[in-house]
Amino acid sequence: MVRIILWLLGIWLVITVLGAVIEGVFWLAVVGGVLFLGTAAYGAIKSGKRPKGIKGP
Repeated sequence: MVRIILWLLGIWLVITVLGAVIEGVFWLAVVGGVLFLGTAAYGAIKSGKRPKGIKGP
């Protein structure tokens, strides 16, 4: 599952960079950024693991 999420993050990052580099394709950068953030949020929620530095109750 983590591998799939990392692949999706990579793909969304490439789409975002391509959208920013190619002039006139502003919406491609916006869509790529939204998809990247959505995938990252989903991965963080789905993993259910806390970072090592944070102690919970």
